[in-house]
Amino acid sequence: MEQDLPGGARLIVGVDESPASRWALAWAIGVARLHRMALVAVHVSRAPVHPFPEALPVQHAVRMGEEARCSEVISGVFEDVAGGVPDDVTTAMIGRVGDPGYHLVDLAREGDLLVLGRGRRGLLSRLFLPSTSMYCARHARTTVVIVRQPSPPDEPQLSGEHRSRRFWSRGDRR
Repeated sequence: MEQDLPGGARLIVGVDESPASRWALAWAIGVARLHRMALVAVHVSRAPVHPFPEALPVQHAVRMGEEARCSEVISGVFEDVAGGVPDDVTTAMIGRVGDPGYHLVDLAREGDLLVLGRGRRGLLSRLFLPSTSMYCARHARTTVVIVRQPSPPDEPQLSGEHRSRRFWSRGDRR
């Protein structure tokens, strides 16, 4: 599935099936159009790797199946976000198997823009699954943009002033 990557500055966007990833892809498509940059959509599957060498044929089959699934995931997210891969943007799709942070940092080179979505994660998810966006922010050799998933309309939005007033009123009990 790995295609020839375009030269020049590129937008590398991490894609999965989360709402935050969809927001990141929509943002990346807009910026790619605005600045006429190539867009590289990357999906990294966290498939289990077998520790025993005798399982190598099984491991290879799992890897090939996961890379094919990566293509389906990327195509599906493009379909949801933009009605398919945009014709007016040079686009490449890459599927990898392993740690998402490692592969995204590996693909992004100096001058590129690495775009990731940031959703809401629960305590258990944060404990057992490392944050890809934090890994990329710490290790990338390029600019990292983290697109935050908007809050649902039914959640109250607090302005910075209101939030700070509430915080200080708790600690200021004299």
